[in-house]
Amino acid sequence: MPQTSPYTIVLTEAEHAHLGALARQYTAPYAQVMRAKIILCAAEGLGNDQIAARLDLPRKSVVKWRKRFYQARVTGLDDQPRPGRPAAFSP
Repeated sequence: MPQTSPYTIVLTEAEHAHLGALARQYTAPYAQVMRAKIILCAAEGLGNDQIAARLDLPRKSVVKWRKRFYQARVTGLDDQPRPGRPAAFSP
């Protein structure tokens, strides 16, 4: 019996429009596009296993981004600062 996620995603119109536009961009970074697609699929009511299979991603990644979006909404999809020494070269 598959588990259901405790993080039910319900999007506002503004969030749906923003994530939909991001998911369709060809010039956006791949990671951001995939995160947007994960959330859009979650808002459709798909389970984590279904999303992972549809997007060809590990289930662990789907769980991570679904939880972060649930906790911090759109800002949760941004990369968090990484520990360690700062980069020697500019991005």
